[in-house]
Amino acid sequence: MVAAASVVVAVGTATGMMSALADGHGADRARPQATGSPRLEQLPVVPSPSATVTKSASPKPSSSKKPSPSPARTEPEPRPTPASAGLYRHPDSQVLDWVRAHPDDPRTPVIESRIADLPAAVWFADFTPSTIASRVRAVTSGAAAQGRVPVVVPYAIPERDCGGASQGGAPDLDAYDDWIDDFADGLGTGEVVVVLEPDSIAQSACLSDDRRAHRFASLARAGRVLKAADPKARVYYDAGHSGWNEPAEQASLLKQAGAASAASSDGIFSNVSNFQATADEIAYDRDVLAALGGPASLGAVIDTSRNGNGAPADGQWCDPAGRKIGRAPTLATGQARIDAYLWVKLPGESDGCKGSPGTFSPSYAYALASS
Repeated sequence: MVAAASVVVAVGTATGMMSALADGHGADRARPQATGSPRLEQLPVVPSPSATVTKSASPKPSSSKKPSPSPARTEPEPRPTPASAGLYRHPDSQVLDWVRAHPDDPRTPVIESRIADLPAAVWFADFTPSTIASRVRAVTSGAAAQGRVPVVVPYAIPERDCGGASQGGAPDLDAYDDWIDDFADGLGTGEVVVVLEPDSIAQSACLSDDRRAHRFASLARAGRVLKAADPKARVYYDAGHSGWNEPAEQASLLKQAGAASAASSDGIFSNVSNFQATADEIAYDRDVLAALGGPASLGAVIDTSRNGNGAPADGQWCDPAGRKIGRAPTLATGQARIDAYLWVKLPGESDGCKGSPGTFSPSYAYALASS
């Protein structure tokens, strides 16, 4: 895989941020992946630790992307906004487990305040139809009780990651459609952000034309089902990132998958588990949206979890050195057509070079948070 957006560890477990395991102990998580152009970004506002433990989502795949660096852009000056406006921090994650188990480690205060205390996505990467509704419901109901907005990541598309490190998913598209129906049953009636199947569109060249068309039909259906189940759900489709496909090419693929229809889509997501600079992603996402067409209400969400220094010039995606956390998660970006900055990939969860894919590395987390 070029630099795929996701990498999942063991069978039934996704590598990534937070987790919501079938056994009740959290198994879905997000994963990093790199590409791009080196660039410097301002360290996000770090909220002081609060009594409520913020939680990052389950292990997640790392987004695959061509390592072609893009020219550095001037970072738009954001309007001042709360660091984590409105987003939900799930109380179960690998980083929180580590923080609780290591109160006396000198790295703990930095890791806790700059990573563990911030909201992150919850991944659902194992194909377990019998429990998916209840696991999703546990996350969405927890968020609703706090008046917060959860970010959830369905990650079970068949032939996931083109057979790469994050391979897995449902056995076929009929089973996937049923799984999505059950996933939707857990959404509830409150606001929720759905990052639908990272890499499923940008990384689809490995499929035959017929298989890709059927996958895109299932993704379009998934968006319709999720939004019909919860009219307040906001569903975003895979746009890869600014170092991958050209905007017009990506928009063409997105349109085939239903991303231009208000019945199935609220827009696109980019940079999942990657390192592209926020300014580059803003420009890229706006170009994709312009080429995509559809309602003017369509927007974009950007994974800023590890892009504070942009992508390495050499395109390295596996736990590259010299990276740092990016802008704090928020639903108030101050940027036109950019609906949110999210932490879809949990900083500190390995791509596979600082430990087994999806496992938490305190040394990597500390390097990202302290640089």
